[in-house]
Amino acid sequence: MFLLGLWLGAAVFFGAVVAPTLFGVLRAADLANANELAGSIVTRLLAIINKGGLEIGLFLIVTGFFVGGNEKRLIRFAEMISLAIMSIMCGVSYWVISARMVALRAAMQLPIDQIARDDPRRVAFDNLHGYSVAVMGVAIVTGLVAFIIMARAVSPTVREGSA
Repeated sequence: MFLLGLWLGAAVFFGAVVAPTLFGVLRAADLANANELAGSIVTRLLAIINKGGLEIGLFLIVTGFFVGGNEKRLIRFAEMISLAIMSIMCGVSYWVISARMVALRAAMQLPIDQIARDDPRRVAFDNLHGYSVAVMGVAIVTGLVAFIIMARAVSPTVREGSA
């Protein structure tokens, strides 16, 4: 539970605070390549978040087969499916979406700030960014579902019904 809570906190903090603040500060500095710089930093940080989510999800799935088991099968299944979806989303974000975004940025040969919004590469990049946000959202929601299931399983007041 601790590992999953740690990842959830990092992912939410990154998406809600770090990325928007980073873009805001660099844009406010009126740098010609503010989005390029912020994007490079966000890409590196997001890689850490995604790899961590994948590794934690897989670890919890594997250990879930050896630990616990007092829960009903449907609840256990929901927890495992939630962790699997979280892991898959983190893997897709890291190895598919982010990799394609990095390749597109490299193919542009100019900072993204200097590429016209109607350029097909920029349009593709912006679409991938939308997918990235959606995939991370799904990973966070499914991670939260798994966290809630785990918390209910270890909470004596919830099990006894005396909440």
